[in-house]
Amino acid sequence: MNYQPTLDFARQLDETDPLRSYREQFFFPKHKDEKVLYFCGNSLGLQPRGVQAALERELDHWREHAVEGHFRGEMPWMYYHRFLLPQSARIVGAKESEVVVMNTLTTNLHLLMVSFYRPTKKRFKIIMEAHAFPSDQYAMESQVRFHGFLPSDAIVEVAPRAGEETLRTEDILATIEEHGDEVATVMFGGVNYYTGQFFDLKKITEAAHRTGAVAGFDLAHAAGNLPLQLHDWGVDFACWCSYKYLNSGPGGPSGIFVHERHGNNADLPRFAGWWGHDEGSRFKMEKGFIPMPGAAGWQLSNAQVLSMAAHKVSLDMFEEAGMDNLRAKAVKMTGYLEFLIENLNRKAQRFNIITPKDPEQRGCQLSILTGNEGKKLFDFLTENGVVADWREPNVVRVAPVPMYNSFEDCWRLADLLGRFSN
Repeated sequence: MNYQPTLDFARQLDETDPLRSYREQFFFPKHKDEKVLYFCGNSLGLQPRGVQAALERELDHWREHAVEGHFRGEMPWMYYHRFLLPQSARIVGAKESEVVVMNTLTTNLHLLMVSFYRPTKKRFKIIMEAHAFPSDQYAMESQVRFHGFLPSDAIVEVAPRAGEETLRTEDILATIEEHGDEVATVMFGGVNYYTGQFFDLKKITEAAHRTGAVAGFDLAHAAGNLPLQLHDWGVDFACWCSYKYLNSGPGGPSGIFVHERHGNNADLPRFAGWWGHDEGSRFKMEKGFIPMPGAAGWQLSNAQVLSMAAHKVSLDMFEEAGMDNLRAKAVKMTGYLEFLIENLNRKAQRFNIITPKDPEQRGCQLSILTGNEGKKLFDFLTENGVVADWREPNVVRVAPVPMYNSFEDCWRLADLLGRFSN
């Protein structure tokens, strides 16, 4: 597309945007009585306007029915996880039986590793990206120690080549092949939190399977950001949070994916809980865990109804907007912001975008390597009503989210960057 670096052009793009009405369905914080330029959806999404009503409905339901609310009404709590299945499945490209919403992200990652990291004396290694989000690093360290291994022996990290910021797919695949039958689990983030690089999950999964390993992904920065096809790619397991691109509130519930070839295997080891037990006999209160079919069999406790009610509001919006439509706008809008920043660099090379240029290798996020004045730049943006994200040592992360950001937002951000560089 032939982008133009003008405000009029940005407004023309907004006028023809088929998703523009969704912006009005969110609350924006204010800075000096004006809406902020919010580019932090990769950390916490904005609040949908429908959340308050959804929470009030559940509070009314609780007030009116008390414990009987588990069985009464249009959405009885006993079955609440079911009301999130169709939307969740479509967001990650899965069958409804392969997903469930429960707990929070790192809790779910540990629960899934119980099932999918089954090391032996020979096959015990975990392969992951270097500089993964710290929670993933800590989870993997504790998992290997729990099984009696040292992280230095059991965890293999794939790092960028010297002088490069992102990983090459061929290096990831070569590392998996190199360690071969010593690999138990390949566990990557779907999108690297720092660089914004989207990994080739299909190829990574295929490489893991060729060695006899399983492949799983932390999709915290991918779910709701990019179209995913977890079932068709053959991914073994995955988990994600809901408070970033899925706009479901701080500490919002997590989702998990378990491929159907595992989900119906009652002999697969797992940590069991009452809510994952066979629904038909759950209230008999008997010994002997019988897992529900599919991902639902990994549930431990009853639904977090209030947080799930907020999550459902956002999921329904995604269902209405459509991931393909959101992705089309994201590619266009992220490309426009990239164009504007590179246009500034023609005057002086100040902003080095380390996120891959190939749209197939990124979602909404652009990570800008800023040099020695990075924190000063970030503070300048904040003082001028921009909500972005600072990551040490010198990266500003910005995420033009298609559900609520506009092309004019992108233009105004670039205009501020230009003023700083002048």
